[in-house]
Amino acid sequence: MADLYTVTDLSLSLADMTRKPLFGTAPRLEILKGLNFAIPKGEVIGIVGGSGSGKSTLGRALVRLLQPSGGRISFDGTDITHLSDADLRPLRRRFQMIFQDPMSSLNPRHRVGTIIAAPLHLHGFDGIPARINRALDHVGLPKTFATRYPHELSGGQRQRVGIARAIALEPDFILADEIVSGLDVSSQAQVLNLLEGLVRDLGLTLAFISHDLSVVRRLCARVMVLQQGRIVENRPTAELFAAPEADYTRTLLEAIPLPDPAQVWV
Repeated sequence: MADLYTVTDLSLSLADMTRKPLFGTAPRLEILKGLNFAIPKGEVIGIVGGSGSGKSTLGRALVRLLQPSGGRISFDGTDITHLSDADLRPLRRRFQMIFQDPMSSLNPRHRVGTIIAAPLHLHGFDGIPARINRALDHVGLPKTFATRYPHELSGGQRQRVGIARAIALEPDFILADEIVSGLDVSSQAQVLNLLEGLVRDLGLTLAFISHDLSVVRRLCARVMVLQQGRIVENRPTAELFAAPEADYTRTLLEAIPLPDPAQVWV
């Protein structure tokens, strides 16, 4: 299967504002350090690691919300590493992001229909009302939800709106950053089942960032483990859970309870 993403020697540094002097510029903090990996089309990959491992920074680099300091990111054969905003615009609809906190990513002053329509207008889609209804249907929400405001929805419903906004653009790739961390177990299961169905039915490629290894085990075919900005493992999920090779991976598995998926995700 062809690769949708190819990442070569990726590095990324950010200003360390905790050490910024009174005058002058803040020193740079190296977050990602020489990462090499590929994401095949149609794959669901989990990106895990402890706090400060660089997993969210990597995700934002993949969708070019952050620009790498070095290396190369190729998306479907196009080098997007240093493309300008203008050159990225035609590609942006093809890679979308679902954020951790839907209340901060959904405009509270806008109705759901307006929220889903905004990127559709930006990218010049036609037939927008029908696309809104189709996106809501894909995520299991009634069409009447288009007239509701975010504060009128539950946490799980708001996250479904975030997913609907992303898939309305008919993307090839979706980055989901800790999107079930704030939900109860039942809502988590529903969102995970939804993502599985969307990957299957829409042919999506998905990168799923999470600190919850039980969720990653349930959803992802492959797991990439980051430690201090480096990849310590990148293996099929079943192999990694059965016999982790890196000490850091074993520490993560031992530190986080892993319930029986057959009992939880029903």
